[in-house]
Amino acid sequence: MSMCLCHPAKEFSVVLDVIITINQSVMMFCNRLNKTTLINAVKRTCGLPCALTLSNLSPLHFSTDTLSKVEQMVGNSDMHITRVLFCGPYFPASHQYTKEYLQKYPFIQVDDVPLAVVPDVISNYNICIVKNMRLTSNIISRATQMKLIMQFGVGLEGVDIDAATKYGIKVARIPGDVTGNAASCAEMTIYLMLGLLRKQNEMQISIKQKRLGVPVGETLLGKTVFIMGFGNIGIDLAKRLRPFGVKIIATKRSWALHSEGSLQSDGFLIENGTNDNLVDEKGSHEDIYKFAGESDIVVCCLSMNKETAGIVNKSFISSMKKGALLVNIARGGLLDYDAVVHHLESGHLGGLGIDVAWTEPFDPDDPILKFNNVIISPHVAGVTEHSYRSMAKVVGDVALQLHSGTPLAGIEIVN
Repeated sequence: MSMCLCHPAKEFSVVLDVIITINQSVMMFCNRLNKTTLINAVKRTCGLPCALTLSNLSPLHFSTDTLSKVEQMVGNSDMHITRVLFCGPYFPASHQYTKEYLQKYPFIQVDDVPLAVVPDVISNYNICIVKNMRLTSNIISRATQMKLIMQFGVGLEGVDIDAATKYGIKVARIPGDVTGNAASCAEMTIYLMLGLLRKQNEMQISIKQKRLGVPVGETLLGKTVFIMGFGNIGIDLAKRLRPFGVKIIATKRSWALHSEGSLQSDGFLIENGTNDNLVDEKGSHEDIYKFAGESDIVVCCLSMNKETAGIVNKSFISSMKKGALLVNIARGGLLDYDAVVHHLESGHLGGLGIDVAWTEPFDPDDPILKFNNVIISPHVAGVTEHSYRSMAKVVGDVALQLHSGTPLAGIEIVN
């Protein structure tokens, strides 16, 4: 709605003064606009033509002090805004929920940009949420204002941490045990296990064919489950598997930090008096082949790194029981694709349930999907309302902490 004013230029000065004297939050909002956008908006409100310039109006209609304040407020906007970059369009709830959490703080700017654009704009941001972007040394070298690179979750295998350290940038993950991410992944693991045991794909065929009483499925009851990588997800999975009446065996890099009534989970101490009863047999990396041969279901919960890439290979799958099930809830690169396909074709592998794939997004025409005993989900194990709202809060709080110069909390810095 336009304003009909007798002295529009004079009113222009008044409106500018109001903008300058208004509370800090609105000033921060104005700072997010460029100079031209801000001034033209005020001109339109006052009924002035946009062709008029501040330099032409200032001597006649408002004080030099007012003009200098506007110039300073708009020109120094970079000093007032903390910018958060989300890389790429995937996992959209991550940036959507973070924006919602920070909507009351206009001095925090949250953007999501296409993966191809990230190298060109990363220099404008203070925090980078990497998601499934690969941040190479070259890209990190362009991040001249970057203070923190973090994952919306746990996995940091796509970040060149050494390069970030070289350029003075902190790298961090969000601990899964405090946000519900690990619990969400554990529940998804059980979903995949039950889907394979009860032959989910074959049930859909029976429905289409109007058949009843087929297929004949299996129960979790009495099965031996091998949890390979007993971190936060492994712990939450074991807790949820116990009521099903299974035997749980697990491997971990080190069990040395166990103590009465507590369990060390890859860097996080979990206080719970029942944790010592979660695992029936404990092993180390050297035991993975032995445990694979004893298990009805193998669940891969390992972190992805140079040592674990392709660890579930032909030799490993060959050591599994004939007909055993394989579930991967961690990272697609842990499994050797050719080895998995070979053992599905031979019938040695009884079923495959994966939430992560070798290439993502997964090719819907991939030959591996021709098998009825394969269930795949689109990397959604940790994508639940509870975990994503919790992680969005962590990201938002970290942005506020960085903006105010207070210590960063709620994250695990790895460098």
